[in-house]
Amino acid sequence: MASEPTQPPLLTMSGVTKSFPGVRALDGVDLEVRAGEVHCVLGQNGAGKSTLIKVLAGAHRPDGGRITWRGEEVAPGDPIAAMRLGIATIYQELDLVEGLSVAENVFLGHEPTAAGFVVRSRTARDAAARLLHRLGHDEIDPTRPVGELSAAQQQIVSMARALSHEVRLIVMDEPSAALDPHEVDNLFRTVADLTADGVAVVYISHRLEEIRRIGDRVTVLKDGRTVAGGLPAKSTSTDEVVRLMTGRSVEYVFPERPDRTARPLAAEPVLRVEGLARAGEFDALDLELRPGEIVGLAGLVGSGRSEILETVYGARRPTAGRVLVDGVALRPGSVPAAVRAGIGLAPEERKAQALLLRQSVTRNVTVSTLSRFARGGWLDHRKERAAARTATRDLSLRPDNPEALVGTLSGGNQQKAVLARWLLRGCKVLLLDEPTRGVDIGARAELYAVIRRLADEGLAVLLVSSEVPEVLGLADRVLVVREGTVVHAADARQLDEHRVLDLVMEGSPTA
Repeated sequence: MASEPTQPPLLTMSGVTKSFPGVRALDGVDLEVRAGEVHCVLGQNGAGKSTLIKVLAGAHRPDGGRITWRGEEVAPGDPIAAMRLGIATIYQELDLVEGLSVAENVFLGHEPTAAGFVVRSRTARDAAARLLHRLGHDEIDPTRPVGELSAAQQQIVSMARALSHEVRLIVMDEPSAALDPHEVDNLFRTVADLTADGVAVVYISHRLEEIRRIGDRVTVLKDGRTVAGGLPAKSTSTDEVVRLMTGRSVEYVFPERPDRTARPLAAEPVLRVEGLARAGEFDALDLELRPGEIVGLAGLVGSGRSEILETVYGARRPTAGRVLVDGVALRPGSVPAAVRAGIGLAPEERKAQALLLRQSVTRNVTVSTLSRFARGGWLDHRKERAAARTATRDLSLRPDNPEALVGTLSGGNQQKAVLARWLLRGCKVLLLDEPTRGVDIGARAELYAVIRRLADEGLAVLLVSSEVPEVLGLADRVLVVREGTVVHAADARQLDEHRVLDLVMEGSPTA
């Protein structure tokens, strides 16, 4: 239960500002967090949420404003200083060391030692096991390398690392994004235990149903400023939250589907998948995708959806079957062959797998087509920048600055940079894996409109999403995947969320 409003706040941020070259990320943010509450922060991508998190974590120094912690003004200059204050941050893009064990990651930087320098490995393993038990995940072996764990398990390890410190405030950035429903229940149980002990939680999520379920109060950011603070999470209407964040009505999130009677699809598919399978990941799959069509794969985390996309893209080698583009079979397990044939992939982990975070928007957009701008062994940078600007403007990427570092952009605009890369490449088939992961309602609406427009212009899209409403609202056809098997296929308009959830939880294969 959240503390009473009469108690002094644990954390107060007043008029906090932060600028980067060409970007004013925070332009006067106010935030008040009480001990023992779950305080949710909402805002469009680009509203300043990520920068706010990094200021709290000590990763960024604010340019102005005041931060008060337990009644005293502070200025966390680095992550270690923030941790010493009692502030821990769990980022959406996990910062674990894959080659180290679970226990080594949990206690990285504050390892239990004897005589001041000998690491007590057994003590660390036992302590890590207790933290994992507290999180409801006894199945995770503290001695196992983190790189061998699933994304959901890695999220749990990151939470255990935060709890290994004496924390009074935990910042959670999209913590449920890689979790399935029962793991989300475990997460919420842990959050309830923490707040009962007086620990405050700053919870960032684009899933409004989660915020209503777990939150006490809500602060809304827009354009780097606080537009509403301390709203009651459970009684503030969705329409009010959406209005504050975006100025849009929630009914208009998904673009209208084209009239297929007036604009029928091409007779021949651009992508054909025949008996494609990977042992232990997904069973034989048959699929046809036509220009202008969006096909969605719906299913739970771990059902094999992402593995299907990565196998089509050539990042995984199939154990059976083949992939054909325009009737020509591709070399199995070859990304270059897939790219040459016209297939592009926007992966789920865009920061780790798709972007050069310390490079400009221009270089991120042109990296797959650099030979197009080469003259006598030298790059024509003017031509490269012009091509990138045209591609990003076509997608309304903000800010309109091709020299901005892509790592400083919001998640939604980073995703647009990935899409611009494939548009510049001239791809025929676009594979989208969780295209709006961590993206708020306003930015999602923009991405949906972009994806539908690209399809209407002839691009074929194969979409994976953990959010059933997203699949049903955007796709023309839906394949429901359960434990590596397609258990149902239908026109999206013939399905509803309850039917899909029934199929992924209890369904059996259908003809």
